Amino acid sequence: MENIKITELLKLDLPFVLASKSPRRNLLLKQLGLDFQIIPSQVKETKFHNEELIPEEYVTLLAEKKAIYVARVLEYPAIIFGADTIVVLENEIINKPKSKEAAFEMLNNLSGKTHYVYTGMSFLNTLKKKKVSTFQKTAVTFRKLDEDEICAYIGTGSPFDKAGGYGIQDDFGSVFVSHIDGCYYNIVGLPLELFYRTLREFLR
Repeated sequence: MENIKITELLKLDLPFVLASKSPRRNLLLKQLGLDFQIIPSQVKETKFHNEELIPEEYVTLLAEKKAIYVARVLEYPAIIFGADTIVVLENEIINKPKSKEAAFEMLNNLSGKTHYVYTGMSFLNTLKKKKVSTFQKTAVTFRKLDEDEICAYIGTGSPFDKAGGYGIQDDFGSVFVSHIDGCYYNIVGLPLELFYRTLREFLR
């Protein structure tokens, strides 16, 4: 059976550029049948100084900054897509752990609680100077975790490239989650339905 190519369905007349080196977003866009190039943004995923932002503002602004960064270095017209995913627990933004100790603290704090995953997305048409941004929010509840489970998971190295220190897809992090409320793909790093719907409207 031949897969649908949304590049053709949406009649994309400019190159589509993913401003991210995330392997998960790469795979999800390929799953959709989208033809794209990858030019990673060098914007650091850190909190912005002197700006008090709620999570949806923070993650959307970061997605926009990533798209704008790539637009400035690109030498040809394109549609650039920037995205960022964060985890929020008790109003605190949690990014990626930088050490085993930080990963343990993150996962231990998430244990037995409900947190929220936000993904910000920004589409930028460099030819038309057009931009649109949006976000998705999903509630995720962890069961109570044992310390040996957390330590074993950290030992795999998996937490270090993931917001919140875990992945719900393709690894042991999946068994930490008791239930979710919202889009599963948002937790992976790209809410596919919202991505497709927003891009479709953006191209009209």
